Amino acid sequence: MRFFRKFPSFALLIFLMLGCQHPAASLSPEVSLPPSSIGQREYQVHQRLTLTNAGPGKPEKQNLWVALIRTVLPYQEVLSKKITPEEYVLVTDEYGNQYAQFDFSDHPAGKTLIVEIDYQVVVKELTYNLSVCEGGMLEEFTQPELHIESANPQIIALASKLSQGQKTVCQQVRAFYDYIGNELVYTYNGENWGAQAALGPMGADCTEYTSLLIALSRAKGIPARYFTGLLYLDKDTNAIANLLHAWPDVYFHAVGWVALDPTLGRTPVKRDLYFAHYTPDHIIVTMGVNPSVLRGSSYWTHLYWPGDSTRIQVSGEWKIDLIAEEGN
Repeated sequence: MRFFRKFPSFALLIFLMLGCQHPAASLSPEVSLPPSSIGQREYQVHQRLTLTNAGPGKPEKQNLWVALIRTVLPYQEVLSKKITPEEYVLVTDEYGNQYAQFDFSDHPAGKTLIVEIDYQVVVKELTYNLSVCEGGMLEEFTQPELHIESANPQIIALASKLSQGQKTVCQQVRAFYDYIGNELVYTYNGENWGAQAALGPMGADCTEYTSLLIALSRAKGIPARYFTGLLYLDKDTNAIANLLHAWPDVYFHAVGWVALDPTLGRTPVKRDLYFAHYTPDHIIVTMGVNPSVLRGSSYWTHLYWPGDSTRIQVSGEWKIDLIAEEGN
């Protein structure tokens, strides 16, 4: 999972913002079988970003956007948040993601700037009753987009093949989930090559596992969402898991949004653990595979100009401490 993408710093970036049909205000319609909370974890999360101007000049303009961990029910609740420096603008995007936008213009050569954000966040462990899986569906989160090629003929054909004989949405998505676990070979690549690329020989990490499951679901008209976040790595976590992680949730009839993680559930022994079960080691940072504010990056993005006489280097790190646990 990549942490950020470097952008050319010598010119103003021009980027394509995809049309979004995912209004943040209509994400959670009433459902009849809400998830059951069987436990929770409380974390202290620390993020530190360092901006160093290697000179010899200073920027005329410089902005940093940092995605903020926020309350996303029923998955997590942010109890406290402290941002340093305190001079920032709060920005919200089309998915409801929030960002601290910093203006670091006139950053002197040779000087280092530090951004630190501290959170206290509670993450729920959730299970779902899938005994009833029929009813109405949503219209949001069903369209193709960059990296989610649900209109691609190869994706459509595969989704139709895997859905044969599956009577409910729950069964269809489980077929997609099992196929991904059985057929994809995990290879960390540091990029999101998208759903179709996951079907080829390029290998796949959490971004492709997630993109493919979402694309297969959307190809059958099943709403599915993309999350980017943090994975708390403890003794029970898969040995090749990364702190920076991506996973989906899918909308099931009469149940609502249901969590799953096709990457961690790729092996048969872990398959059931990560289907219709939100494990409390997942901390959501952003929703959406292509949030417009991040301009193709993940977690944060940085722009400055001019770049012909200025070199600004940005590095970041996370620290997660488990401070309390309840339940299983």
